[in-house]
Amino acid sequence: MDIGIDKIGFYTPRIYVDMEKLAEARGIDPDKYTIGLGQEQMGVAPLSQDAVTMAANAALGILDDEDRQQIDMVLVGTESGVDHSKSVAVWVHQLTGIQPHARAVELKQACYSATASLQLALGHIALHPQSKVLVVGTDIAKYGLETRGEPTQGAGAVAMVISANPRILTLAADAVSLTQDIADFWRPLYAKYAKVDGKFSNQAYLSTLTDVWETYKEVHDRQLSDFETLLFHTPYTKMGSKAIKQLAQTESTEDIERLQRYYETSRLYNKRIGNIYTGSLYLSLLSLLEQGDELPAGARLGLFSYGSGAVGEFFTGTVQAGYREHLHRTEHEALLETRRALSITEYEALLASDLDESGEVELSEFIAQSGEVVLSGISNHIRQYKQIK
Repeated sequence: MDIGIDKIGFYTPRIYVDMEKLAEARGIDPDKYTIGLGQEQMGVAPLSQDAVTMAANAALGILDDEDRQQIDMVLVGTESGVDHSKSVAVWVHQLTGIQPHARAVELKQACYSATASLQLALGHIALHPQSKVLVVGTDIAKYGLETRGEPTQGAGAVAMVISANPRILTLAADAVSLTQDIADFWRPLYAKYAKVDGKFSNQAYLSTLTDVWETYKEVHDRQLSDFETLLFHTPYTKMGSKAIKQLAQTESTEDIERLQRYYETSRLYNKRIGNIYTGSLYLSLLSLLEQGDELPAGARLGLFSYGSGAVGEFFTGTVQAGYREHLHRTEHEALLETRRALSITEYEALLASDLDESGEVELSEFIAQSGEVVLSGISNHIRQYKQIK
């Protein structure tokens, strides 16, 4: 039985910062952001958008009534949760109208947890072929003003429907994982912003990639020539270029050149949205499927997922015939094109603001359009969500 991604879509808030303007405001050569990091724009979340609303909006863009009846599990990977007890998945379940007899769970392991959710979904469908699972990666990467991490911020979510007989990508049961207890990136419960050892984190990412890739080749007797291309977790898009450079140390020039050609297409969405942590790998996948030339049916894709702390995983999928008929390219392009660019003054004021802790908050201005879910306020410390009509 084939199991995999039947539907996939993304959401990002409707405001962004131009990276050249941010660089100029910081007195930095814009090339350091646009070339050095590979970023052009950075999605920014207003106070009315959080991990819950972005996940719900991404899911609402792809679900239909049949999905709502068949989905019996909602799995949300995030490191931007809004409650230490209640999962983002419970809110998403309610906001998307999924039938009540479904499990709903939030998973956490840095940027890897959406992949963990995906693997759990595959096992569930194997046992329950008539059901479907909603998997979402949703995050806000936020490091503060004038910090080293500032240009690698972002906000967004990717939602996927996992089912038997998928119409976009079948996923193989061939994953190779690696877990190490390291401190390359972490955020203590008492800290507003993450702590990061940037150089070490890049090294850990690349060494993990090498480990799982070499192990995968040995276990499954495959080579890079067996793949149409590889996709990477991309906290900033130059990281994927570094991954390809790492592989070039042992792989043929022909294979590496093919990867690089495909990578230019797979990073188009990420360049305009920024770092969305758990959803970054799947945003790259979506960019490749929607913005590149149509891939041949049966093409094998390799996917590398990495979450600091650290867990890495390499797994594979096979492209399905006619997959483009089941994508939402027009809607995604419209979302990106209709966003509003913030001035640096507006951006700085927004990033410096936060919901107060009184337990009573009213958000009177929403940056949303009809049909979108927003956080409308907080009453008695209970978050209030609504769909704009």
